[in-house]
Amino acid sequence: MPKNVQFTAVFRKVPEGYIGFVEELPGANTQGATLDETRRNLEEAITLVLEANRTLAEEDLAGQDVIREPITIVS
Repeated sequence: MPKNVQFTAVFRKVPEGYIGFVEELPGANTQGATLDETRRNLEEAITLVLEANRTLAEEDLAGQDVIREPITIVS
């Protein structure tokens, strides 16, 4: 069963609207004209970064003997 994972989103007002990024996930950043748009864009950016990281790891480990298992972080 999927678990909720919580990240820290940071938003900054700029002349063009807002920029947003995730403190814990390098590469997950975006911008938008409004705060709501930036939030939606950031959710999409998080999904894309996680998918890309997963794909890159799978490609890098192809053919190798590895162990994959779920890990849960409680903070």
